[in-house]
Amino acid sequence: MATPAKRRARGPAGEQSSHSASDSASDSGSEGSGASRGSECSDSDEPIDEEVNIEFEAHSISDNDYNGIKKLLHQLFLKAPVNTAELTDILIQQNHIGSIIKQAEVQEDNSDDDDEDDDEVFGFISCLNLTERKGTQCTEQIKELLLSRCEESCDQCVVEQLSKLLNDSTKPVGLILSERFINVPPQIALPMHQQLQKELTEAHRTNKPCGKCHYYLLISKTFTEATKSNSKRKGGKNQPKEELMFANAEEEFFHEKALLKFNYSVQEESDTCLGGRWSFDDVPMKPLRTVMIVPADGINGIMDKLKDYLSL
Repeated sequence: MATPAKRRARGPAGEQSSHSASDSASDSGSEGSGASRGSECSDSDEPIDEEVNIEFEAHSISDNDYNGIKKLLHQLFLKAPVNTAELTDILIQQNHIGSIIKQAEVQEDNSDDDDEDDDEVFGFISCLNLTERKGTQCTEQIKELLLSRCEESCDQCVVEQLSKLLNDSTKPVGLILSERFINVPPQIALPMHQQLQKELTEAHRTNKPCGKCHYYLLISKTFTEATKSNSKRKGGKNQPKEELMFANAEEEFFHEKALLKFNYSVQEESDTCLGGRWSFDDVPMKPLRTVMIVPADGINGIMDKLKDYLSL
């Protein structure tokens, strides 16, 4: 059984681990989930001129977070044949790795209407060691999904490289899962990633599950202009050079250091109110997933860039 949730200090001493949701006004690239309380699915075009400040806290993952984590995994995998229930169970079982984001406790006497939202998960980060978990259904489904999408989108040499990386038992691959609602500011990603790396190092030192990884795999929610994408693609396997916009801004730094990367479309899988209606500057956007594999020895450099970009 998982231990009760514990609050964790994030970042250097004296640094606040919570952030204002109002900092994320421009972070609107995800097909997302219910973060904005259904406002993205509203039929009304009337703008909402209201600022709501919310403090966030990071906790250890616990059994109570099952529904929240599974819902966030769904916004990543959409209709792909991945057993997100089993994946969620694994992330909870290995609760020495990873964190979840919840709203900070507010001491108010008139909060009866908000009781049901007290344990809502606004985001989480964890790592699944695909090599270590070989044979579990969700792990094999994720590998099969990525290989099949790679075959559809890339040259054979890239497919062979991906297959070799995913199946080399001597060099474990860890899948970093970092999902959050669209109204959670990107600044919270820095302490979350820093803490994850500390936990992975400690897991390796103490020989706990999800320890040493030679590579890290990320599946990032990205977007590109639909008109440009459609006009450039002419049926070949060579992908056009598309300007990617990342739903989680920090993942662009992982993309820069990736030794293997490719995109695939999820336009047919995205719900209308969660995908097709999102746009940047009124330009229709095509939802993608960007797969990238990063050498573990490049993580420190990525963390340094994240500090420069996301530090408050």
